[in-house]
Amino acid sequence: MNLDALKFPIGKFKTVDFTQEVINASIEDLKQFPTDFEALVNAVKPHQLDWLYRPEGWSIRQVIHHLPDSHANGYMRFKFALSEDHPTIKPYNEANWANLPDTANAPVQSAIDFCKGVHSRWVALLESMSKEDYERTLFHPEYNRTFALKSYLPLYAWHGKHHLAHIKQALAHENQF
Repeated sequence: MNLDALKFPIGKFKTVDFTQEVINASIEDLKQFPTDFEALVNAVKPHQLDWLYRPEGWSIRQVIHHLPDSHANGYMRFKFALSEDHPTIKPYNEANWANLPDTANAPVQSAIDFCKGVHSRWVALLESMSKEDYERTLFHPEYNRTFALKSYLPLYAWHGKHHLAHIKQALAHENQF
C-alpha cells in the first residue's frame, strides 16, 4: 500500500457545492460522529493504543485525542466567525498538540467525553444557522486565505471519518508500522 493511500484511506477532501443537502448531510455526520467515535475507541484494547496507522504517523492514542482537540477548534472557529466580522483565527500545531503529556497520559474516555460535549454544542449551533450564516468568513493566517463557514462544515464532517479510518487501519495492520 502506498503512503498516500495510508495517509488518506477515504481519499482526500474534495470541495463540494454548497447545497441544503450538503448542509444536512454534514450536520448529520457531525451528530453521528461521537457515537461512531465511542464505539470504535471502546473496541481498541489498551495494548493497541500505541499502534501507528502508517509509518511515521500518529498512534491510535494520538488520533483519539486529536479528534476532540481539532473539533473543539472547529467549533470555536464557527463561533468566532458568527460573532465577529471576518476574524483571524489562531492556528495550532497539531503535531505538537499530539505530543503533549495529556495525550500520552489522559484516559481515552476523557477524549470520548470531550467529543460528546463539543459535538452536542456544535450541532446545536449548526442547526440554528441560516444559509447566510454559512457565508460568513474567517481568515486563516497559516494559509493566508479567507474561508467561508460553508467550506468548513463538510471539511469537518470528512475529517472525523478520515481519522476513524486511520484508527481502523492501524487495527487492521496490527502494529506493522
